[in-house]
Amino acid sequence: MTCIDRRDVGLLLIRLGIGGVLAAHGTQKLFGWFGGGIEGTGRFMESVGYRPGRASATAAGLAEAGGGALLALGLATPAAGAAAAGAMTGATAVNAPSGFFAQAGGYEHAAFLGLTAASLAIAGPGRLSVDALFGHAVNRAWMVPAAFAVTAAATALVVGARNKQVREPSEGEQEALFEQ
Repeated sequence: MTCIDRRDVGLLLIRLGIGGVLAAHGTQKLFGWFGGGIEGTGRFMESVGYRPGRASATAAGLAEAGGGALLALGLATPAAGAAAAGAMTGATAVNAPSGFFAQAGGYEHAAFLGLTAASLAIAGPGRLSVDALFGHAVNRAWMVPAAFAVTAAATALVVGARNKQVREPSEGEQEALFEQ
């Protein structure tokens, strides 16, 4: 048995912070907590090109709430981090046209959450985790690339379909050459 060190405490704090924020976002979508709700989120998802909206809101909510809760616990860390990173990639795609900074509606916040979740999936949860308590049964080295491969494929399909939806209405339309 080795001693807990500052790395383990640092990973715990990062997991609790990022996991808590992601879980709050997800439960907001799924249960209407903190001023959200599946119906309103579904309508929003439709408006930004994720169709069907309710199913998209449910998938995003589950990835955020589930991935966030599992990250906070340090359980199934590769799958939890990859799922959360995939959800945040979808959010980043929506906010990208507004630039980087969140103040202007940009992707800064979503990208930070996604990259941190992905980093935790790769680094592992540390010794102050449920994964460590259970002998890392659902945190094996091979699970990291597998989780990211599945998430990357699903995210590419979903974001690709969304991008196509967003582009379709403007295809074939002529933009004005001069302002009137």
